Amino acid sequence: MAAAARAASAARSPLLVHHHRHRLPQVPSGGGGSLRVGGTGRGREEGRRRARVGVRVFARYSQAQDFSTRLQDRVGELPKLVEDLLQTSISTGPQGAFRIAQGIQAVLGVGGEWLNDLSKTANTSAGIPAQMQLGLLSPLYLRRLFERMGATYIKLGQFIASAPTLFPAEYVEEFQNCFDRAPAVPYDVIQSILCEELQRPLDSIYEYIDPVPIASASIAQVHAARLKSSQKDVVIKVLKPGIEDTLVADLNFIYVIARVLEFLNPELQRTSLVGIVKDIKESMLEEVDFRKEAANIQAFQGYIDAMGFDRQAKAPFVYQHCSTKHVLTMERLYGVPLTDLDSIRSLVPDPELTLVTALNVWFGSLISCESFHADVHAGNLWLLRDGRIGFIDFGIVGRISPKTWAAMEVFLASFATEDYDAMASALSEMGATGNDINIDEFAKDLRKIFSSIQDLDTEIIVATARGPDATAVSANVVLDERQMNALFLDLVRVSESYGLKFPREFALLMKQLLYFDRYTRLLAPSMNMLRDERINISTNRQPRRTDRFQ
Repeated sequence: MAAAARAASAARSPLLVHHHRHRLPQVPSGGGGSLRVGGTGRGREEGRRRARVGVRVFARYSQAQDFSTRLQDRVGELPKLVEDLLQTSISTGPQGAFRIAQGIQAVLGVGGEWLNDLSKTANTSAGIPAQMQLGLLSPLYLRRLFERMGATYIKLGQFIASAPTLFPAEYVEEFQNCFDRAPAVPYDVIQSILCEELQRPLDSIYEYIDPVPIASASIAQVHAARLKSSQKDVVIKVLKPGIEDTLVADLNFIYVIARVLEFLNPELQRTSLVGIVKDIKESMLEEVDFRKEAANIQAFQGYIDAMGFDRQAKAPFVYQHCSTKHVLTMERLYGVPLTDLDSIRSLVPDPELTLVTALNVWFGSLISCESFHADVHAGNLWLLRDGRIGFIDFGIVGRISPKTWAAMEVFLASFATEDYDAMASALSEMGATGNDINIDEFAKDLRKIFSSIQDLDTEIIVATARGPDATAVSANVVLDERQMNALFLDLVRVSESYGLKFPREFALLMKQLLYFDRYTRLLAPSMNMLRDERINISTNRQPRRTDRFQ
């Protein structure tokens, strides 16, 4: 079943393009037929060759005529395309040409790797693997190219990995390996950025800043510090130099390519290629505007206060007087990840209640907050020293429409009771399709998929470093992402075989639920998180603003 669904998904995928040679008509060697070649020996063979060439040229001419006709039909859209491309080019600036040069260098580098690998396999009895036949468009080499291209493409790769409802399974699986690691920017450069952004001497704001970063990713770098006025411990998130210009140039280039492709091939409009690129662009530009992240944090804390969760959970306080578009100064929270069971037991008497609290706060945010935390892995969800749940890092948030949430509620209830008929109905409500769904068959396929969730394993590695003033805990949680994504990809493949296409928000929600499933196995193995009466997954809470989704 999974193989069939995979084949169906690949057949529909706009990114998987398999090149097959057209089978030409057989040219008869004698007797009847419209292409008759006389003679014997070399003369007959030469005649066959010319006939084959003639058929091939005619086929190509016909295709060219069809393409020319399609272009003529779209001539009226050409001025709008040119205007759009000019405006995009102007907004890109000189950085665009520099990034194109870097792109050519990256393509040559990865192309060299592909040719080297190709030469190793070309002479083997097994032949050339199917993936290598796609060249740089294959998942493996495209991922390598993205990593060479840097921050924008690494983030784009991570977007692909987190959006199995939008991209083919082969690409989603490969881009799980797209690592967001980058060398640290020297501290003197970070100092210069801070001075320029904050427009004040740093020693008038901070008592000290640790020159050794806590973390360094492709877009930002994080340093520990202490405020001078209040003596509060903080962390400073600093956008790396040149990242925003590079991001704009890269995203504009990707947008231009998408617009041209849709113009040349109107069939691509059905895949919403330009729409997807616009969504990616908006999402990634938000990530480099720390004012947006600060607003996400403050909105979440406002939700916590309004719902009376302030004694149970918290988000880091944002210090606005030393935060800008490119610098974010936040309260430093101390605690342990939800995967550090021994430390949790030393802080609270009942780890299960800790999990119940985390689930109630997070589920409540789905329906009572404008956005929800969409990256609750163990590095971002902590039990703080005072017993509250700490939600950290709001760089990735999700927004869910009332329609999707209504279907999601039914889905969760059916998942908890293993009512696969109701689950099939809920998923068909959530997915965009013009087909009539065979609910009974869909339910049978869902039963097979979700029975495998019990096979998911959890391996936890917790590294603890003790300092003179406090304990800094970092968690490296190996949740077997491949297994988790394989489960979801199976769901997507099977659903697509019935003509369903889910919104990206569904993928974000499902991934967070799988994280919480792991925490449940560790902290409360006898608890069913979707059936426990202490956990509220209903909409009988204070309604949030929904006008943006109408």
